Amino acid sequence: MKTLVLGPLPPEIERFVERRKALGQDTYDEVWEGTYHMSPAARGTHAYLDDQVARLLGPYADKAGLVGTGPFNLGQPDDYRVPDRGYHRGFGFDPRLVYLPTAAVVVEILSPDDETFEKLPFYAAHGVEEVLVVEPDEHAARVLVLGSSQYEERDTSTVLGISAADLARAIRWP
Repeated sequence: MKTLVLGPLPPEIERFVERRKALGQDTYDEVWEGTYHMSPAARGTHAYLDDQVARLLGPYADKAGLVGTGPFNLGQPDDYRVPDRGYHRGFGFDPRLVYLPTAAVVVEILSPDDETFEKLPFYAAHGVEEVLVVEPDEHAARVLVLGSSQYEERDTSTVLGISAADLARAIRWP
């Protein structure tokens, strides 16, 4: 279900958003060109798969000289997205930043009411080289590689050197 409040936020909603921030419940909230997208934490399956993917991709990231992170803000304060995981080139990664300008690879784990595919133009505009999409219902993974201006599905990650099929086979699906 989506809810959109047009115009200035009513005080009740402003307090609600501030309360979410104070309680740390806004980790996955995003701002899309000034529009606040409130995303609750995903189900346990999502967290379990995120852990699986982090463990599996870690050695590939190390070999490629990438720095791995969990959720992070990609963009700037008034326009950012929060992928489930990121892999960053060490020379451009500054852990002190709240908003990172790009990533070599972002990982998105699909969940109900997910907006992963709507994020792709934003990721492309920010130079994200690859998007790995984990699809729990299909027990599959997809590798999307940035072409001249949009993503194209490929069998293998050129950045990490792992195929979508190998990643999907290695995941212990719940």
